[in-house]
Amino acid sequence: MAEIQVPAELMYTKDHEWAQIDDNLVSVGITEYAQDALGEVVYVELPEEGQKVSQNEPFGVVESVKAVSDLFAPVSGTVVEVNDMLMDQPGNVNDDPYGDGWLIRIEMDSEKELATLMTAQDYEKLTKK
Repeated sequence: MAEIQVPAELMYTKDHEWAQIDDNLVSVGITEYAQDALGEVVYVELPEEGQKVSQNEPFGVVESVKAVSDLFAPVSGTVVEVNDMLMDQPGNVNDDPYGDGWLIRIEMDSEKELATLMTAQDYEKLTKK
């Protein structure tokens, strides 16, 4: 198997979501490790813009040929953008999990929650177990 990418500039959850922090805006997706484990993604269910999400609580669902998995919010806040392209092209989650496969952007309520996220190094340790 090819080496799984874990970009160093991102933060990670134990549930295999990544978070890209840009001031108080957090872009969220699933990691390459997660999409690899899921297999071909065939459907993505995401929240509406304006919806509130809570850290470590489900905000949507990703469905693959193998399984249906909940998506968990890395931080609490308000959904300010949804990747509508995934409705028609859910395979972007597989093809480009850290790029076109992003899921939502959250305006976070509190930066304090970032302290509970994992660094790339911590996430790599988790996935090598």
